[in-house]
Amino acid sequence: MIPVDLRVHLGETVAAVPPRLFGGFVEHMGRCVYQGIYEPGHPSADAHGFREDVLELVRELGVTVARYPGGNFVSGYRWEDGVGPLAQRPVRLEAAWHSTETNEVGLHEFAGWAQRAGVEVMQAVNLGTRGVLEAGDLLEYSNHPAGTALSEQRRTNGADEPFGITLWCLGNEMDGPWQIGHKTADEYGRLAAETARYMRFLDHRVELVVAGSSNMEMPTFGEWERTVLRHTAELADHISVHAYYEEFDGDAASFLASGAGLDRYLDTVAGIIDEVLRELGLDKQIGISVDEWNVWYQRDWNENHKDSVLSGDWPQAPRLIEDEYNVTDAVVVGSLLISLLRHSDRVSMANLAQLVNVIAPIRCEPDGPAWRQTTFFPFALTSARGRGRVVRSDLTAPTVGTSRYGDVELVDAVSVVADDGSVSLFVVNRSTTETVSLTTELTGASLILQDAQVLTVPEGGDRFSTNTQTSQPVAPVTLDGVHCSTAGDATRLSLTLPPISWSVLTLRPAAAVKENPLV
Repeated sequence: MIPVDLRVHLGETVAAVPPRLFGGFVEHMGRCVYQGIYEPGHPSADAHGFREDVLELVRELGVTVARYPGGNFVSGYRWEDGVGPLAQRPVRLEAAWHSTETNEVGLHEFAGWAQRAGVEVMQAVNLGTRGVLEAGDLLEYSNHPAGTALSEQRRTNGADEPFGITLWCLGNEMDGPWQIGHKTADEYGRLAAETARYMRFLDHRVELVVAGSSNMEMPTFGEWERTVLRHTAELADHISVHAYYEEFDGDAASFLASGAGLDRYLDTVAGIIDEVLRELGLDKQIGISVDEWNVWYQRDWNENHKDSVLSGDWPQAPRLIEDEYNVTDAVVVGSLLISLLRHSDRVSMANLAQLVNVIAPIRCEPDGPAWRQTTFFPFALTSARGRGRVVRSDLTAPTVGTSRYGDVELVDAVSVVADDGSVSLFVVNRSTTETVSLTTELTGASLILQDAQVLTVPEGGDRFSTNTQTSQPVAPVTLDGVHCSTAGDATRLSLTLPPISWSVLTLRPAAAVKENPLV
């Protein structure tokens, strides 16, 4: 058993956790929208054709914001196709994912779904095949109260009140040669700046996200961010980061260390932002919007599916990248959430990509059930218990060598203090074989353990165990054997972490428990 020490300083705040850190992503891709959130005729479908069983899982997941409608999809999208009477909406070839788009779901339908789900809409505009005027038209249609051609068109189409969308993405992955309308950094930076300026003229309340690199391995990474920010820093509120991780050739050690990779990615982008702001003499903050992140087995998609899918017929809602997640994937998702929380001082929002069916925590079948994938649980528990302020912690742990990230600490952890004084500790054991004995000292409060849960290999299973529509063996269970003691204004925890595990422990202030034993 490997000993690890953690000291948590409850009075030393790193940053408030942004509520938008727990976002999701809904793209018109595969079965995310059609046969995902939307399936008229399903036994659970509401009057609008949206699946209530899926909606309930979205609420349980704790999503706060949803990026829409793409993704690669948005770079060829005409937003006007998705408004107005359904019978009059055109059917289009959708080139990004080689599908047929019926436009049954558009801005009105998604905004209504988002309202029922209790999530904020993060609207993306097409800067691939379209530009400044079309983005402004969409903004005016969405947000202007009445009295203009576009606002009156919205009212005629059934939305008397404006949608009031604040958060806008200026294009998607424009550095990628796979992107419709792919541009150089200078081309995109200038277009994004012109679009941002016009949108601010129309509605000064908007928050704007400019597109950063598609991933850290892009040959233009770094210089892309510098060039785009030199064009847009005065106008932008956020710059995007996209980060996907997968296990290569059975290298579980590197995969489980993915959070260390995300740490380095975020630190690098934060440094570039600071560099450009100093260069331009600007006294402002630009947040990092991790508006796509997840585990995604891209190599499997590229080697075995991509060519056949993108060169065949033009199906409606084809099955695309419906990865079936296992225990190891879930632990990695939990560790990535730890990294995001730790960077709450720089990360302004994050969107797990995607929400349903397409590399998603929620899966469902046509006319069939919806269920929680393994990755559902760390996200839902972190969203529920990770609200408040991140506090400083010091970890003393041995390192493990990895081929992708070098030496990384065997354990990673972050602590969040809620407004009511309760504390949640999120911790991951990255070892594939070793049990960890964790001793934690929390200074600044006398606390009582309320709950301890762990997600790890289920009894009778292995690290590749998954959840399916007929069997869901992977879920958090009680972490037994946790000892909690107090001495004055300090609390001590001792616990055992199994290999390949993600855990969350929540403690309540002792005084509150004494005053109300039911708390």
